[in-house]
Amino acid sequence: MENNKNTMLQDLTQGSIIKNIFIYAWPLLIANSLQALYNIVDMLVMGRVEGQVGLAAVSVGADILFLCVSLMIGFTNAGQVLIAQSTGAGEQDRISKLIGTMYTITFCLAIGVAVFCYFADDWLLGLLNTPEVAYEEAKRYFLTCSVGGILFTAGYNVTCAILRGMGNSKQPCIFIAIASILNMILDIWFVKYLRMGAFGAALATVIGQGISFITAIIYLYRHKEQFGFDFKFKSFRPERTAFRSLIKLGIPMSIQMASINISKILLASWINACGVVYTALAGIYNKVNMMINILSSSLTTAGGTIVGQNIGAQKYDRVTKTLNLVLLFSVIIAVVFSAFVLTFPTAMFELFTEDVEVITTSHILILPFIVTFAGCAGRCYAFALINGSGNSRLNLLVAIIDGIIARIAFAYYLGFVVGLSAQGFWLGDGIAGNIPLFIGLIFFFSNKWKKRSH
Repeated sequence: MENNKNTMLQDLTQGSIIKNIFIYAWPLLIANSLQALYNIVDMLVMGRVEGQVGLAAVSVGADILFLCVSLMIGFTNAGQVLIAQSTGAGEQDRISKLIGTMYTITFCLAIGVAVFCYFADDWLLGLLNTPEVAYEEAKRYFLTCSVGGILFTAGYNVTCAILRGMGNSKQPCIFIAIASILNMILDIWFVKYLRMGAFGAALATVIGQGISFITAIIYLYRHKEQFGFDFKFKSFRPERTAFRSLIKLGIPMSIQMASINISKILLASWINACGVVYTALAGIYNKVNMMINILSSSLTTAGGTIVGQNIGAQKYDRVTKTLNLVLLFSVIIAVVFSAFVLTFPTAMFELFTEDVEVITTSHILILPFIVTFAGCAGRCYAFALINGSGNSRLNLLVAIIDGIIARIAFAYYLGFVVGLSAQGFWLGDGIAGNIPLFIGLIFFFSNKWKKRSH
């Protein structure tokens, strides 16, 4: 398959692998950075204006929200893998069928999630032991983002997955830039000047995502001939083979994402029970981890797409070289982040809050940070291979071991049995995050990834 200005498909099975990784990854890096930035702005503005209660509200609301949207994100990630493999194999007709099926499945899931969130909000907040002082603000944040913005989130994720699967990571960067800039401007205006609290922070996010999604749809429709999808109503009807492939891979990937988030919800409930200070610390902990995930997820997505295309094209030597480079770059990132946390711990926490009690207690996060950063490096390698190969059974296995058994078991043991309390919960979560690397290495040396599953 050759690159052509008249097609959306980008061939990642030829040329320099390092160049392909960087060309594909840098727009992802910018997009993820901008997306993380506007999430961090929520925390910064709420922390500065509303104090520890504001931090706790956004932290809890965001935790529940991500759990609820993880199901549909799993399906869009599965679609990206399938499109990448079809791109490598030159199967344009299959790509078109996957696109229509992806949109239909994901929007149906989004509607179901919105209805569930509307009726189960109090139950979900109760599961997290949401501090009473932050309860109402957390509820406003969660309901506004979920019920009000879930369709925008779904549409944006499907569109970006399609483009990235085809090898185009630049356009999604533009879409998220629109959302991020709008969100940051509106965030400051709604929260700081209009004093709208958590509702204002959530409303800014919804408006930004809405404009981003509308822009993406307009772009795709205007380029529908190059895009390979006609946007006719009949084209959105799920096609049997595409539907089966998406279900087969999407369910394990959704379970994987949901299981990790379920365990994090359980951990969050244990942490929240320790008091509002620890809830605020959890928000900061999550945002700092988000910073390294910006880089690691960019590498994982780039590596997974390149792996997927090359498996489709049966160029297995390029798969091995890609994985080695992904591991090298991710280890460098982990070392740099660890050095920063060890060198400037207090200054980092002071970015988020001026609350003396929160800053004084923040030292308990240093060791969990280091362990988590190491896990991020290993996960880059593992998931670039596992996701790129489209192995649904292995995704399910990782979901059960990493997402549920290990995270909950390690966190419970260190937190309750050893008696480290909140620090133990975070540390156990970080240790469990290193497990996928070992599973990925076993899978690589088995050579089973060379067999295209879908």
